[in-house]
Amino acid sequence: MSDKGTVVIDLKFERRDVDRAMAGALAGRQVLHASDKSADLSNASYAFLWKPDLDLFDRAPKLKVLFSGGAGVDSILATPGLPDIPIVRFVDESLTTRMSEWVVLQCLSHLRQTPAYLVQQRSRTWRELSQPEAKDLTVGVMGLGVLGQDSVRKLKIMGFNVIGWSRTQKTIEGIETYDSSELDAFLARTDILVGLLPLTDETRGIFDASLFAKLRQGGALGKPVFVNAGRGGSQVEKDLIAALESGVLGGASLDVFEREPLSPESRFWAMDNVIVTPHAASASDVRALLRNGEVQMERFERGEALQHVVDRTTGY
Repeated sequence: MSDKGTVVIDLKFERRDVDRAMAGALAGRQVLHASDKSADLSNASYAFLWKPDLDLFDRAPKLKVLFSGGAGVDSILATPGLPDIPIVRFVDESLTTRMSEWVVLQCLSHLRQTPAYLVQQRSRTWRELSQPEAKDLTVGVMGLGVLGQDSVRKLKIMGFNVIGWSRTQKTIEGIETYDSSELDAFLARTDILVGLLPLTDETRGIFDASLFAKLRQGGALGKPVFVNAGRGGSQVEKDLIAALESGVLGGASLDVFEREPLSPESRFWAMDNVIVTPHAASASDVRALLRNGEVQMERFERGEALQHVVDRTTGY
């Protein structure tokens, strides 16, 4: 048996995707699956987690490091019996690039009136709509971590005016940024609001009726647009639906929801001015996740510091 630490896999992804990614990965380590209830996890040192089983930490009491299967860690932090050990965020170029692609796509879709043109296509209506240029709009990104910083840079390349907001002041070349004390000023300038916030006590329900009412009205799109690929718990969906129906918001692109999968009865499905995607904006590449984990485990076993460790006081 290898002297390398045993690994537990508790990823609520498609099992075939995980099995394919496992081929050639984690060489020299025993790998156990939490879904196998007969597996003895008592001596496992590491775990890859996404929405972990509620009894995982009872079954694996000797874990030393936890690796998040995605950019967010709120489901891990909420798991009963969470031990006081390092939690490593998944930070990877592919994860970052996928998110930026989705954000740019949604902003361009609303800029170029894609939802309205799809309605016209279904009714076989040939009518050109007003389409401003990117430079006529200000996109405000809330959340300036790794994903947010890459998104603001790429939105800037596409020609949008871009501003950013984060709890604490960030410095990003070419981007005007705001901190927690300047939220209202940030919102007043924003035509398209992009949510890329982690889910914490401070951000839960932050996207509510009061916030939507502070977005700029009368801009180049007429009404502001809300784009969220952060965490579903950050949006108050009854307020969001009311804002869309009343015209406070002109449209939305939503990849995350209060409850997932999104209920077939949700009103979002039938809204012509809403684009819905199934938490797919930045799907984790399991191969990249395992590669990153291997590097971190080797660092840990050499006595070196882990990278991208979660600060539990901030929740990210």
